[in-house]
Parts: sequence; C-alpha cells; structure tokens
Amino acid sequence: VQLQASGGGLVQAGGSLRLSCVGSGRTFSSDNMGWFRQVPGKEREFVAGITWSGASTYYGYFVKDRFTISIDNAKNTVYLQMNSLEPDDTAVYYCAASSLDLGYWYIRHDMDYWGKGTLVTVSS
Repeated sequence: VQLQASGGGLVQAGGSLRLSCVGSGRTFSSDNMGWFRQVPGKEREFVAGITWSGASTYYGYFVKDRFTISIDNAKNTVYLQMNSLEPDDTAVYYCAASSLDLGYWYIRHDMDYWGKGTLVTVSS
C-alpha cells in the first residue's frame, strides 16, 4: 500500500500550488483522505481532509478559504489546491488515509497510511 504525494515546489508569496496524492495497493473507498504538514521542530498539523465520497471536507483553522481539497475516486487521488500562499505555509506536506472520523484529524495523527511528503517552500 502506498500513498505517493507530488506537486510541491518553490513559489512566491501570493502564488498557488496544487498537490496530488495517488493511492495504490488497495481500495481506499472506506477511508477518509487528507493532508497534514510539518515544519522541522514543530508538531505535524492537520491541513485538510475529505471523505471518500467527497461529500464532507474539513480544514485546518489557518486555511481561511485559501485551500481546497478534492478527490477523484476513479484515480484514487486526492488533491490540495493552495492559493494565496504565505511564507508560513512553508512545510513538508504529507498525505494520509484513515478510517478515523475526520473530526478527530485535528487532534490525532495515528493515520492508517502516510505518504512520504512533498516540500512546499513559499518565498516572501
């Protein structure tokens, strides 16, 4: 089972990036999927999550309508569109999949599956 994240890179403040996470090795139809981020020396924090159906989405408090999470079931892929990026968004972004209810993703990090992470750097 693998989650492969991509799409990170260097962008100027105010710019946009779209992250992708492709799941393989099993079906994720019973899982929620989403994104966390981590800065060295700090705890991993919840960014966004989505149910497999796409009907429900949750966002970290800092997102403030700048990010949009979406899912393509046919491709086993979850996306994170990030707009109006700020230097404080600089971090390694990890995708995750879990049967854990999305409401717990704010406080729990015991996801069933993790991707390896993709680095997002926002310059000022």
